[in-house]
Amino acid sequence: MKSTTLLERIRRLFASEAGEHLDSINDALLKGRLKEPVRPMSDQELARAILEFRSAPVSDGTLAKLSRRLAEAPGPRDG
Repeated sequence: MKSTTLLERIRRLFASEAGEHLDSINDALLKGRLKEPVRPMSDQELARAILEFRSAPVSDGTLAKLSRRLAEAPGPRDG
């Protein structure tokens, strides 16, 4: 998945409210400090990670926590 695709998914989760959190995600993706998930994430999993990120002020620490959440994305489940 391209960074632009991930950012579009994240933008949909922010609805009409952009703000500093979305700007920090965009900047981090462009500068390579934030990478797309290593495994595909459902919209629900991504929404949980973004909700957690948005619940705290933007900082290097909260961005690092989001990055860890994306890196630890669960793999596809056997059904």
